Amino acid sequence: MAYWLMKSEPDVFGIDDLAARPNQTEPWDGVRNYQARNFMRAMKIGDQIFFYHSNTATPGIVGIAEVVREAYPDHTAWNPDSKYYDPASTPNKPRWDMVDVRYVRHLKRIIPLTELKGLEALADMPLVRKGNRLSVMPVSEAHWNLILALEDKPRT
Repeated sequence: MAYWLMKSEPDVFGIDDLAARPNQTEPWDGVRNYQARNFMRAMKIGDQIFFYHSNTATPGIVGIAEVVREAYPDHTAWNPDSKYYDPASTPNKPRWDMVDVRYVRHLKRIIPLTELKGLEALADMPLVRKGNRLSVMPVSEAHWNLILALEDKPRT
């Protein structure tokens, strides 16, 4: 099993939206960065995901989801009315992929980015590196376990 972090803006699609979906499952579409797409292509069923709220007053990790369908073509790229439309992507030559994710749970508390940045043990985590704006990124097992342990500790 691998671990990932996926960012979403809560006013566009937050963890509560995922929890409210039928079967608490939703395609993770609209990724238009090649590196993030390639990370999604590496995802396997059962992989665990930190659900991260970005572009909010307190950006941070808010919950856990899991991969329930591996990468397949993102059809929103073919719809001219979609904000994710890409005329260079076609059904015969898809450029973008998506995965299906299912809600697992909310964390007991939000683990804010500021707290994560303050931990020496996470200094090499892509999320806390300066200039990293990817919406999908890998998380090491050590970082996963450390972050999960934070949810039971009061915010520092």
